[in-house]
Amino acid sequence: MQGQTNKKTRAEKRQRVLRKTLTDAESRLWQHLRQQQIENCKFRRQHPFGDYILDFVCLERKVVVELDGSQHLDATEYDDKRTRFLEQAGYVVLRFWNNAVFENPEGVLEVILRTLNGRANLL
Repeated sequence: MQGQTNKKTRAEKRQRVLRKTLTDAESRLWQHLRQQQIENCKFRRQHPFGDYILDFVCLERKVVVELDGSQHLDATEYDDKRTRFLEQAGYVVLRFWNNAVFENPEGVLEVILRTLNGRANLL
C-alpha cells in the first residue's frame, strides 16, 4: 500500500499547490528534514497517500509527521480517522502543533529522531 493514492487525489494535483504554499511552520521544519539530514532518512513533503496529502513522510521507515495549526482544533474527528487509516497501513503518525516548531524545534526534532531510530529495525 506504500504510496498508494486514489485517482481523485492525483487528478486534483493538490499536492503541487500545497508544496508551493507551505505554512511558516512547515517551511521551518522542512529545513531540518530535507536532504536526508536526520538519520540519512529521505522525507517527502505534501506526499499523496490514499485520500490524504501528508505534510511529511519517510516512506522507508513509515513515519508521518503532521503539523497542526488552530484549524485542527475543530477537526479532531477527521484527524483521528486519518491517523487510524495511516496506522492500519503500518505508519506511525507524529503530530505537532505549529507553535512547537517555533518554540521548541529541538524537542520536535528529538521526537522525530527517536521515532526513526525505533523503526529502523522493525521494517
